[in-house]
Amino acid sequence: MKIKGINKQKLYDFNNLTKSLSFNIYDICYAKSYEHRQEYIRYIDEQYNAQRLTEILTNVAHMIGANVLNVAKQDYDPQGASVTVLIAEGPVDGGQSGQDQESAAGGTIVPAKDSVVAHLDKSHITVHTYPEIHPDKGVSTFRADIDVSTCGEISPLKALNYLIQSFESDIIIMDYRVRGFTRDLHGKKCFIDHKINSIQNYIPAKTRNQYYMIDVNMYQENIFHTKMILREFDLDNYLFDSEKDEIKPGERKKIKKKIKREMSEIFYGRNIVNV
Repeated sequence: MKIKGINKQKLYDFNNLTKSLSFNIYDICYAKSYEHRQEYIRYIDEQYNAQRLTEILTNVAHMIGANVLNVAKQDYDPQGASVTVLIAEGPVDGGQSGQDQESAAGGTIVPAKDSVVAHLDKSHITVHTYPEIHPDKGVSTFRADIDVSTCGEISPLKALNYLIQSFESDIIIMDYRVRGFTRDLHGKKCFIDHKINSIQNYIPAKTRNQYYMIDVNMYQENIFHTKMILREFDLDNYLFDSEKDEIKPGERKKIKKKIKREMSEIFYGRNIVNV
């Protein structure tokens, strides 16, 4: 499906609106034993290590029409990874190294060291991963936090569907905000330069149909919030290193209840109290 393009408005000078798209992406699974849970963490760390995340974020930069200035990445012990990518709307000067460049948005790169990231104020893409396991109930949850912040004409919304598809997404919580102002040809302030009434406008119908979705939008503040949770539930998709046919029906029912509770608590942002 072709995603609707973003209409451009003629402006007086440089477009300095800041457009920020933030994701929380969750993948839930059940790992039967302690060994299985540790294996799940190792699997996630390998599947979404710093190198793989760098490839995803670099693709995002290209999709939104940005140029990569610098990349800082780090894998963590015992688990997790993070990547920061500094981007610019204009072409990169080939005569400068990534460590010496300054972005048009005002970000400055510090000298490269083992765990140093870029110091910047506007155009950047970051991702942080958080694999974790429940201490006694076998539920394991992988969370990825992604932030795409741009200034100028480039928009993070162009990479929306790619980011959703790049992770095993049971639950997605997204925030999109436009900040600052620019001016039109007559000097009038523009606080947003494209039409939007929901983040869902930029998600293809095929993807929307797979999820139950809730919007909480503040149009007067140019703040848009969307939550998504998968509609269909197949226990086999949530079992790590085992299949539901190997589990007794009574135990299957308990596991399904644990997983659905975990998903509901994350989606609604509150703990469910047993009655």
